This record gives sequence, structure tokens and C-alpha cells, in this order.
Amino acid sequence: MSIILITGGARSGKSRHAEERVLAMPGRPVYIATAQALDDEMRARIAAHQARRDDRWGDHPAPLDLVSALDVTDGAGPRLVDCLTLWLTNLLFAERDLAAEGEALCAALVRQKSPIVLVTNEVGFGIVPENRLARQFRDAAGRLAQDVGAVADEVVLVVAGQPLRIK
Repeated sequence: MSIILITGGARSGKSRHAEERVLAMPGRPVYIATAQALDDEMRARIAAHQARRDDRWGDHPAPLDLVSALDVTDGAGPRLVDCLTLWLTNLLFAERDLAAEGEALCAALVRQKSPIVLVTNEVGFGIVPENRLARQFRDAAGRLAQDVGAVADEVVLVVAGQPLRIK
């Protein structure tokens, strides 16, 4: 089993890299999508991601219950979770306990049998946000990335479409 965390800035190529990594693994890949199509712009983003995938992929939406999605899909083939940042946003607006959800995710990751590639946005390279909610999100995203990175077998930073192995 392998846990791979792929991080990078917005539009860095991290999702494309993650898809390529999953497709290189044996078995039918499963795309665990955390995005919610709440507006036209997000619907377009989701459609662009879907257009890159063909019928080799199975789809499993998980905007909030990522741990259950991992457990249900375990053993089916490699999984791609795209992305942790949107999942965290969904949890934040659902007023869930972000620390507890992150702990549950890390516990679930280490008990999985099938490979998992997780995508997240690197939010720590920017300035300190000016409002409390944005700071709360940035801090939670940084902690989640650290926690997942600690249990991951591999961590990759994607910059300008180029992967750089960190761990």
C-alpha cells in the first residue's frame, strides 16, 4: 500500500500529475471527488476535471465523509482524492471539528490496503490573511497537510507542472 500526498499552488498541475500517478498503478482507479458544484464557476471546474478522465475511472463523491469513502472503496484499486483543500472547506462551512476530522482521516489512511493519492493546495506560501475565517482555514489546511504528510509514504510538490519529490 502506498499513500502519496501531492501539493502545489493553484493551477500548478497537481491534479493532472496525481491522475497520471494513479493511472500508472494496477487496478481500476477510483476518483474520490470532494468538490461541490455550488455555482457556475465550480461546475465548470468540475467539468474540466471530468473531461480529462475516461471510462477507466470509477467516481465516488465525498464532499464531507471522506473517511467512509476511503473505507468503502478500499480494495477496489488505487484511489485519487481530489482535493483535501475543498474537503476542508466543506467541513469548515458545515461547522465540523476540523482537527478531529483530520485525525480520523490520518487513522483511515494508515489502515487502507489499496494505494491512495491525495491532492491538496499549498496555502502556506502566501501572506497572512486579513480576516479570521481565512486565517482559520489557512492554519487548518497547513496542519492537515503536515499530518497527512507525516503518514504519507511520499510527498510531491508540483510547481509549473513539474513534480519535485519532497519525501
